[in-house]
Amino acid sequence: MKAVVLAGGYATRMWPITRHRPKMFLPIGDSTVVDRIFTELEADDRIEEVYVSTNERFAPDFEVHLSEREFEKPTLSVEETTEEEEKFGVVGALAQLIDREGIDDDLLVIAGDNLISFDVADFLDYFQEREAPTLAAYDVGSRERAKSYGLVELAGDRVVDFQEKPDDPKSTLVSIACYGFPRESLSLLSTYLDDGNNPDEPGWFVQWLQAREPTYAFTFEGAWFDIGTPESYLDAVGWHLDGDSLIAESATLENVTIGENVHVMPGATLENSHVDYSVIFPDATVRNGDIRRSIIDEGTTIEELDLAGALIGAHTTITNGS
Repeated sequence: MKAVVLAGGYATRMWPITRHRPKMFLPIGDSTVVDRIFTELEADDRIEEVYVSTNERFAPDFEVHLSEREFEKPTLSVEETTEEEEKFGVVGALAQLIDREGIDDDLLVIAGDNLISFDVADFLDYFQEREAPTLAAYDVGSRERAKSYGLVELAGDRVVDFQEKPDDPKSTLVSIACYGFPRESLSLLSTYLDDGNNPDEPGWFVQWLQAREPTYAFTFEGAWFDIGTPESYLDAVGWHLDGDSLIAESATLENVTIGENVHVMPGATLENSHVDYSVIFPDATVRNGDIRRSIIDEGTTIEELDLAGALIGAHTTITNGS
């Protein structure tokens, strides 16, 4: 079995934090979003190769990232785009990757910005038992949230209807970006695209696919975070820290109160401040501030400010009155 980790997005909703770094490299505790996935795929003997699907702009970042880690399976497969407007769409890029890499095997496809609480091995067990296209599905618990995803309707565990980003969701069970495709189904991606169907979201392909052959859903409870906004990233960090805080040994804290779910990275300096539910990147400085639900990027200096819901880019200096 092969695996594809989708890592080609530009994460424009998280700029400037992701302007010059893939969002998959955002830290979740002592790891990163994508490394959590790589670790599981590395440990599963069923996965022979892992293709990391990224774009030309971020390919050098992934080369460095993988060279600094001990993973043996991941290799880059580069989509020839450098800007959001040039993207082929997820389905289009996946079909090109399958052709480019000559994949002729069962295939796991998972988004590199997915933080999920289930073991990927459990999903693969389920997929192999069904021997049919399989997706992972999660109850987001809100019809408003469900509008942003592909809505799944089931009869037992079989998908009988699928609606991509419906205006009026009938339920709150949605598909997350984790799919299993048998070898025999891979050619249907090209058929789907050749018929002029939407190349952007995998959900459109699933909607088309489930009407043509049995498709199943692996439903799970626990947690799932689609890390595409600052809010979802902070929620994922909060879920991982579970009320605790992670403070690097090399960080300097003087007269600081730390609330819940705070991650302060190496070299950061905090003085005379309160920080709650926030992420402070390396070598950032916060003085005389009150920082809540905010992300302060590396090398940035914040002085005499109260921030809530802020997203401050790297190497920025902001002081009260500036």
